[in-house]
Amino acid sequence: MKPDDLTEYYAALLDGRYDCVDRIVLNAYFPLVQSPGGFRNWWRQLTGGDGTLDNTHLMRFSGRFSRRVRAYAEQMGIPLIDCRRGERKHEIAEEYKPADPKFKGLFCILVGKAPAPVYEVRTFSNGAIDLRKKNPWPYVNQYSFHFMDPEWGHVTIKLCPHPPFSAQIILNGHEYVARQAAKKGIPFTKEGNCFTKVSNAAGLARVADTMTAKSCEGRLVSVCERWIYSSCLCFALGLEEQKQTGFAYAYSIYQVEYSRNLLFYRGWTMQQVFDGIIDRTRAKLDLQTLKTIFGRKRRPFYRDRHGKLPKFEVVLERPVYDLTVFKAHFGKLTVKMYSKGEHVLRIEAIAHNTHDLRCGRGVAKFPTLITALREIVERFLAVVRRVDVSFIDDGTLEAWPTPAQIGKSRIGGVDVNRPRIRAVMKALVALAKQPRGFTMSELAAKVREVLKVPEEGYKPSQASYDLRKFRAKDLVRRKKKSHRYESPLAALGAMNAFLVLREAVLKPLLANGGKRIRGPKPPNQSAIDIQYEKIQVEMQKLFGLLGIAA
Repeated sequence: MKPDDLTEYYAALLDGRYDCVDRIVLNAYFPLVQSPGGFRNWWRQLTGGDGTLDNTHLMRFSGRFSRRVRAYAEQMGIPLIDCRRGERKHEIAEEYKPADPKFKGLFCILVGKAPAPVYEVRTFSNGAIDLRKKNPWPYVNQYSFHFMDPEWGHVTIKLCPHPPFSAQIILNGHEYVARQAAKKGIPFTKEGNCFTKVSNAAGLARVADTMTAKSCEGRLVSVCERWIYSSCLCFALGLEEQKQTGFAYAYSIYQVEYSRNLLFYRGWTMQQVFDGIIDRTRAKLDLQTLKTIFGRKRRPFYRDRHGKLPKFEVVLERPVYDLTVFKAHFGKLTVKMYSKGEHVLRIEAIAHNTHDLRCGRGVAKFPTLITALREIVERFLAVVRRVDVSFIDDGTLEAWPTPAQIGKSRIGGVDVNRPRIRAVMKALVALAKQPRGFTMSELAAKVREVLKVPEEGYKPSQASYDLRKFRAKDLVRRKKKSHRYESPLAALGAMNAFLVLREAVLKPLLANGGKRIRGPKPPNQSAIDIQYEKIQVEMQKLFGLLGIAA
């Protein structure tokens, strides 16, 4: 798969990437009973006629379902919990998740109120009846059955005990990929709903791509039918009653999430990229840009069943102290970016209702829906690729002052604010031209030359102490089978760049607080002074953009 603009641009900073389908929500419904005429036909097959088609008999299904489920749970020792409004049922179910990785079957049942389609019957004096679904949908008890599936892991089926017995099936694509990767022997480290370390990112990506193949339709239907009839619907309609009336669910995709996960080598680098994207992109995401990202020519103006207009906004959320979520909403579609773990940056596209993708909703359309979400992710990444990779710091400067260790000895850090340490750094840069390296005595002599002190002002013993700090940071290393030392090329470049920027750039620019001195210029200005003046002018513009200009 061709990488997107942002992934390709930051490829040197990435340890790998993988795409994965996350949460999948399917609606299960019996097509025949969705219309009043079809429901009456099904009822006649079940009871033999319309004589018992009234609200009392319809309500009895709910009571019978509740008694059967509770009796079964008590007999089998399965936790059945009545949840209060607002409780996150999936988090409650996680507490009862079996520790045995080989466990298969039902492990928890949660009960809570939610709106659902329910039929009601109005009877007239001449014996005629009017059958229709209640509007708005009433809040009724719904039962969430939590299973451990051998292929999909944690599977949830939420079923309404009132006819027409509508249901929702909730699957997790990351759990499916984890189980399939384990079967193929692909090593990985998974934290929650994310692969944080992958030794074979390409192999994991190939496993994840199987979810978007045409064969995925059969896998989705298979996992639904493995549990819904024999372990859920059976409490409302026995297996014989299902067979007698030809009750068979059809499935459609209601919600789906698709994510692109970028695995960075360093968490600090990832945070800089993420912070830069937020700072430099958020103000640019206007309505026209949102329409481009979501592939729409105009915004929708429909109202939901509560009378609310769809959302069009770009928001920054901080649900917990160490997590920032960058979101863009466009009706019932959302794209967001946030960090997972210490090294993973996730870009996620969510269809809260697949109707807004305009690709169809049947299970056979699943690959098409995923393609539409992938295109949203890629258009979003093309818009937010704003941070030049040359400005991404690898954390070297922050790591220098921190303590380190050589063997079992704890060594202080390289504090570049101390003149003596900067003198050692200058001496190391000056001695780098010696092809055979340098000795401790040569380093001490060069430091005395930089500091302009007598011999007793800086002795070889002091040079040995300072050199250990630089060795701990891999700025200096000892030559094999020798008492001589040298600086690696990368370390030498970092030290030289720091010294040049500090002495020749930052000090002159900050000498006057970043303010330009007004008045006549001295005659015969040098080329360096002319360049410094130009930089000061541009610095004033930069300070204005950053919001720190005086």
